[in-house]
Amino acid sequence: MKIKLFILLFFSFFAVFSQVRNIDSIMIEEIKIDNSSIRAIQVFKDSSMVFASSNGRIGFANLSNKELKFKKINYDTIVPHFRSIVSNGKYIYVLSVENPALLYQYHNGNLKLVYKEEHSNVFYDAMAFFDEQNGIAMGDPTADCLSVIITNDGGNIWKKIPCGNLPSTEEGEAAFAASNGNIAIIGANAWLVSGGKRARVFHSPDMGTTWKVYDTPIVQGGQMTGIFSVDFYDSKNGIIFGGDWGKKENNTANKAISNDGGKTWKLLANGEGPGYKSCVRYVPDTNGKEVFAVGSTGISFSNDGGYSWKKVSDENYYTIRFVNKNVAWLAGNNKIGKLILK
Repeated sequence: MKIKLFILLFFSFFAVFSQVRNIDSIMIEEIKIDNSSIRAIQVFKDSSMVFASSNGRIGFANLSNKELKFKKINYDTIVPHFRSIVSNGKYIYVLSVENPALLYQYHNGNLKLVYKEEHSNVFYDAMAFFDEQNGIAMGDPTADCLSVIITNDGGNIWKKIPCGNLPSTEEGEAAFAASNGNIAIIGANAWLVSGGKRARVFHSPDMGTTWKVYDTPIVQGGQMTGIFSVDFYDSKNGIIFGGDWGKKENNTANKAISNDGGKTWKLLANGEGPGYKSCVRYVPDTNGKEVFAVGSTGISFSNDGGYSWKKVSDENYYTIRFVNKNVAWLAGNNKIGKLILK
């Protein structure tokens, strides 16, 4: 294990609005982790985090004492490829992508398989919890709707929602397991995003009981086009980000915002700012003004809700989650990082 500390950038944003703060520096403390593609992280208020990796491992990180621990998972001869991880406050849950989909519950060294799905088209993309009892995970269609599973008992039992209770998908419409960022949760609201032939937002106001789907202006029609990540600051204001994975520098029709709970979407910084990104997140306690977007194309930052952007690093990270408005965790290929704003 090697820890590297370096200054990415020094800059100041002069306040245009009273709620915009000045940020003087961004730093990343980085830990190298061999042979691990890491696209899913869960952060905790004490600044520790857990992550799930491509080689069947759950990792535990705490930079305050520079300690890393791992839990290795095998299913018979299969090494699960994890791209989703979440905590409901009591247990940690990790979900693998491909056939068979394996969802594990973990606590204090004890591991339990709580859901398994076998299908030639199974591919799960993201997972989140509304509260300690109610959770949701989503994946690509195995029939004519997105695969959506829910739990109402704290994660012990998961059930798949029938396609009759979900909006239909179109042929070639699916999702991307790029950052565990395909789901946003605010209260009882859940938003799921799709890509491929269509780029749409699926919304449930009641923890997955009822659903509606809304069109977006995000680039679509290709196999690797569409929405890769969604985040909502509150029940009305949200942002979607993505683009064309095959044309990563293309910055048109790849980012949009909603102020009506996801019903309508408006492109922003169209033809300006960053191109493809795999994860977008609002910075907490900044009134929806500060936003970070990360991906294989680097790290970009906005302090006006996404209307203008500044590239702050060329470092390659797949995903980001904030502990508070000054600290976030990042994860990427063979590395995790702790981002510090000052």
